[in-house]
Amino acid sequence: MTAAYEVRGVTCRLGGREIVHGVDLDIHHGEVLALVGPNGAGKSTLLGTLTGDVPVESGEVRLLGRPLAHWSAADLARTRGVLLQANQVSFPFTVREVVEMGRSPWVGRTSAQEDDAAIAEAIDRTDIAHLLDRPFTALSGGEKARASLARVLAQQTDVVLLDEPTAALDLRHQEEVMVVARDLAAAGRAVIVVLHDLSLAAARADRIAMLAGGRMISVGTPSEVLTPERVEEVYGIAVHVLTDTPDGHLIVVPHRGLSDTVSS
Repeated sequence: MTAAYEVRGVTCRLGGREIVHGVDLDIHHGEVLALVGPNGAGKSTLLGTLTGDVPVESGEVRLLGRPLAHWSAADLARTRGVLLQANQVSFPFTVREVVEMGRSPWVGRTSAQEDDAAIAEAIDRTDIAHLLDRPFTALSGGEKARASLARVLAQQTDVVLLDEPTAALDLRHQEEVMVVARDLAAAGRAVIVVLHDLSLAAARADRIAMLAGGRMISVGTPSEVLTPERVEEVYGIAVHVLTDTPDGHLIVVPHRGLSDTVSS
């Protein structure tokens, strides 16, 4: 696997407060890397440094071996697709029009047939064909998330960054989104996804990077990172990590007998 991103000693501040401190990380083509950690750990901020939307105070981010600061906006848009937490559109575009926006970086570089094929594939992968003629602003949160993901998929970039793509989705669509992420990695793309569900990260990610307090705590395979001791230390809650599961993926569940805090 070749490196899509190389992150070296990255520190950044927002609102005068240090959010990410001294992070080192390599992200490879052909893998799904999950960023996990408690609220306020710096996951979305670190993702923002990868997209180029959050400025770096010190350290460096390289995309395909080139400093991110040296990329033009147009070249970035053709190389990395980004799904943010907030799926907002200011005007009542239809869902079809929103998905078609994913082809904007390729205007003048691809044929209409190529664009149509990319859009059709994205619609099929995200199960939104029945939504295409509806205004995006009239969708539920989960429907907006799937339509926004379709826009990113239609962009057809080598790197895909997803910030909590499953947060508003039901169980079926959570699994479908992560299967899409796995398919992208199998096709040689680099996929970086911010997740809160540790069991979902364990089931679908090749590697997990755990953050806490803006610092990188651990990077490795799910079994290497998600130990009961580390999860309790980082999240402040006792957990069971179940490894003897039917599908072979570990599951993280609270140790409710130890973590109950409600008193009479």
